[in-house]
Amino acid sequence: MNAARAPRDLTLHRLERALKERVRYRFVQPTVLIDEQGYRVESPCCSRNVDSSGGTIAIALLKPPVGEHPCWTLCARDHQQQAWVEKERADQIEPLLDLLCLDSERQFWP
Repeated sequence: MNAARAPRDLTLHRLERALKERVRYRFVQPTVLIDEQGYRVESPCCSRNVDSSGGTIAIALLKPPVGEHPCWTLCARDHQQQAWVEKERADQIEPLLDLLCLDSERQFWP
C-alpha cells in the first residue's frame, strides 16, 4: 500500500463507519467519495425535496486540514446555488461526524 494513501483510506473507513450510525434516513446507503477538496458524501434523496425522482445528491463535504486552515471543515450542499456552504470547523474530525450524523436541523439530508 502506498504510504501517502494510508491516512486517506483510514479516514474514508472512519466516515463510512460513522455514517452507518446516523439518525436520518437510515434505510439508504450513502457513499463517500474522495475528490480534490476532500471527502464528499452522496446519498439517494429520500425526501425528494431536492430530486423528485429520488436520485443521488451531494450531502456533505469534509475538507481535511490544509495550509493556513489547520482544521477540518464540514460543508453542506446548497442545491439551489449548486455550491458548498461551510457549516463548522474543528481540530478533530469526530465533532463534525457527530454533527453530520445527527443532522438535527436537516442541513445535510434535506
